[in-house]
Amino acid sequence: MGSRFRLGITIPLENVPLDQHTDVLREAESLGYTDAWTSEVDGLDGFTPLALAATVTERMRLGVAIASVFTRGPALTAMTAAAMGELAPGRFCLGLGSSSNVIVERWNSERFEQPLTRLHDVTRVVRKMLQGEKVQEDLETIRVQGFRLSRPVRSAIPIFLAGLRPRALHLAGALGDGVLLNWLSPDDVPTVRAEVEKGVAASGRQKHVEVACRVFVCVGGDREMAEQAARRYLAAYVTVPVYEKFHRWLGRGDLLAPMLAAWREGRRREAVQLVPEEVVRHLVLYGDVEDCQTRLERYHAAGVDTIILAFVPTAAEPEERTRQCIQAIRDFAPQRRVTDAVR
Repeated sequence: MGSRFRLGITIPLENVPLDQHTDVLREAESLGYTDAWTSEVDGLDGFTPLALAATVTERMRLGVAIASVFTRGPALTAMTAAAMGELAPGRFCLGLGSSSNVIVERWNSERFEQPLTRLHDVTRVVRKMLQGEKVQEDLETIRVQGFRLSRPVRSAIPIFLAGLRPRALHLAGALGDGVLLNWLSPDDVPTVRAEVEKGVAASGRQKHVEVACRVFVCVGGDREMAEQAARRYLAAYVTVPVYEKFHRWLGRGDLLAPMLAAWREGRRREAVQLVPEEVVRHLVLYGDVEDCQTRLERYHAAGVDTIILAFVPTAAEPEERTRQCIQAIRDFAPQRRVTDAVR
């Protein structure tokens, strides 16, 4: 069965220097991947890899998931988005989100206050800027006096909003062209999508809000190695307060309680081992490629329009980690699924 959803990759790949992504991106596009999306955590920024991708691809949609509304001002955000719009006309998507207290406060020395209001205010202002308006706004969390882009945006730039719990998902439905999801299972998608639709309905818009979801895939090695890698990755994320609250809302609070307690007490290695197998299986793909592809179909059937694969290698050696990621791009390629269906 051929792909019925957009399928993208997360760049840059682990252990692959940015200056070596030219061939990777060209091959991914030739294999049928529709999208390339970045993240912005503690590696490279979210826009520079997309600028490279814009120059070496012709059709792939390029998006940042996400740029934090706390670590950049609204004018700089709009200018950067406008630059990407010039590099990749009609192909760039701007993903905005509040990020987390760790990234905003501990790493960037900003105050993580009123995140939902800040996301609302920045989205409203940046959209006006990208539409060429002169912006004069004095809102609850930001103030902009007389800014206008001096280089008009040639084609519309969709704005995707990251959302976890209901209020943020309502906002994405009310203001966004799309919503960006993260760290959830196919079974969680209807719950999350229903909240997005509430936001659409409340806004009175007659609009389809695209649902894009990043899905983590542990690749290479045997099943035990992949499961252990998934546990480490999950523990690092789910212990961040915004994700802990998200999974409590989804009903995983009791399952995760022993792991969270161990993490808070500084017993990090024990905490990793306490991530329940059930949670690992639900939130991360690993093991047989065909089984993983079936899971991807389940995400789509549950309401995801665009799946963004994030490959997590399991090998210890840097060269082997690189090889695992590149091989995974080939294994999960849309063209392979079409070929397998014909067979």
